[in-house]
Amino acid sequence: MPSTHHGLLIHVVFSTKQRFKLLSPVWRTDLHSYIGGIASEHRATLLRAGGIEDHIHLLLKIHPSKAIADTVKLLKGNSSKWINSHQMVPAKFEWQRGYGAFSVSESMSDTVKRYIENQEEHHRQQTFQDEYLAFLDKHHIHFDPRYVFDDEHVA
Repeated sequence: MPSTHHGLLIHVVFSTKQRFKLLSPVWRTDLHSYIGGIASEHRATLLRAGGIEDHIHLLLKIHPSKAIADTVKLLKGNSSKWINSHQMVPAKFEWQRGYGAFSVSESMSDTVKRYIENQEEHHRQQTFQDEYLAFLDKHHIHFDPRYVFDDEHVA
């Protein structure tokens, strides 16, 4: 085969440091657009972004030449710089250290897109912590519950 074909879809989830509620609905759409631009510069495509005040969901089509960790590091680092350079929050903004990355089949991509779009409604019934633990269970990811959320404390 003379060329490479790929369809690698990844649902990425990460929260603000200590899950502080800093992602304002006033500028959240601009943040998502900025992340889309960063993704395209890294040979990825942002298919959907959403979330609420304390975390973000991204559905990405990534290029096979790029490691997931490198892509997420770039998205988190550059979006933090954007938030800070535009003084969107009163103090220094940071994302949490880790993230979740979950594979998505093309046949499930529309379902994941709807899930990401409906974050506000979804989180009226479920906390981020419960949502994240459910993702780990659904994807059969073994974890020690004592260390999933570090020792971060939500004020």
